[in-house]
Amino acid sequence: MMEPTGYLLQSAVSGKLYADNGWMLDSGEDGQGLLCSVYDSTQLTDRGASAGLFRFADWLPVSRVVPNSNSPVTYKSTALAARLGLENLWITFSGYWPEKGAAMSTCSFKETEAYSVISRLRPDEKKILVVASAGNTARAFARVCSDNDVPVIICIPADNLGALWYDRPIAPCVKVIATQHGSDYADAIELADVICRISGSAVGVDGFIPEGGAKHIARRGGMGTTVLSAATTIGRIADGYFQAIGSGTGAIAAWEASKRLHADGRFGTNVMRLMLSQNAPFTPIYDAWCAGTRDLAPVSPEKARMYEKQIMAPVLANRRPPYSIAGGLYDALTATGGNVASISNDEACRAGALFAESEGVDICSAASVAVASLVKAVANGSITSDEVIMLNVTGGGEVRYRNEHVTTSMRPDRIVDAGYKYDDIVDVVKSLFV
Repeated sequence: MMEPTGYLLQSAVSGKLYADNGWMLDSGEDGQGLLCSVYDSTQLTDRGASAGLFRFADWLPVSRVVPNSNSPVTYKSTALAARLGLENLWITFSGYWPEKGAAMSTCSFKETEAYSVISRLRPDEKKILVVASAGNTARAFARVCSDNDVPVIICIPADNLGALWYDRPIAPCVKVIATQHGSDYADAIELADVICRISGSAVGVDGFIPEGGAKHIARRGGMGTTVLSAATTIGRIADGYFQAIGSGTGAIAAWEASKRLHADGRFGTNVMRLMLSQNAPFTPIYDAWCAGTRDLAPVSPEKARMYEKQIMAPVLANRRPPYSIAGGLYDALTATGGNVASISNDEACRAGALFAESEGVDICSAASVAVASLVKAVANGSITSDEVIMLNVTGGGEVRYRNEHVTTSMRPDRIVDAGYKYDDIVDVVKSLFV
């Protein structure tokens, strides 16, 4: 039995330390800033692959171990590295690839979020968790909550319901409410916010607890295990970190993990540059970064939804990313000397095919965007051939997994129309628990 991890929370605005109340998402007094976990263990103990995600429990804000988790797997590339002329390309893979020891049944690194968040939740918590997702996060939370009997309401755009596929039934404790066809991730976030404002007594439950998105330290802690996997395998912090982003939460998590590795003292002192990418034309973070501004340009919901329909990786479409917030993506890019690339659908398609041909496994569209940005960085000289590069493949093996397993899609419990009012959502939620 693992003891609860010891940690405090530190404000990115004031630097003030706080004791966690069990589900603290912000300080309530520092304005717009993220909280970051400061762990009692300054040196990381790797508990081994058999511990799953909890091999890195020293740096996860958890109170318990949820069974059957898997951690990302890191290996040194030979084939893709040779194609790109790189001497030290390391791939951190999250997904399904048995030969590499990768066994995430949802085929996405969003499993790292789900297991770490659920493990922070107290076993006696009676309130219902509420999660907003563009797709992959929903699939991961539905699977993990179902397997562990954790009541959850998942909010997802109706057009993204295809992401909810499974090889075995999902338990009734998982409820799915979809926003209308033509909506996007921001609409799902708004719906989740509305649900969390509902009094539990109004719908016959004990209440609701927001998952919290980028503000959740456990979500970022789980995603940061990709960097911990890479560092413990390579033996040092990478020079460059490549990932495609929608919200950029995974990149913030990578930055936070790299700073903990610095403090550990055994993995080097080099700064790991964040080399991020977005799928054009949905590029609000790329546009702001290139403009040298902390402020995102406003994008109308209509324009954002139009762009989302045009991109190969719709899970990267987020018009409310934690870019400007203190401790967020702008600060992470600035601190690491990072950069953001814009990747077209054609570039991503070619890169995905190159990876599959070279490495021998299919990867998701978002990971294809990341590979394309690596190809572009090599071509334009942004990285050198001898640098230690970490490529975060955030999802893969889905085609193979679904060929080897019988999967079915999960239907939503309700789809809510545009223009709904608060009372409409109260009625919808009440109907789920009658």
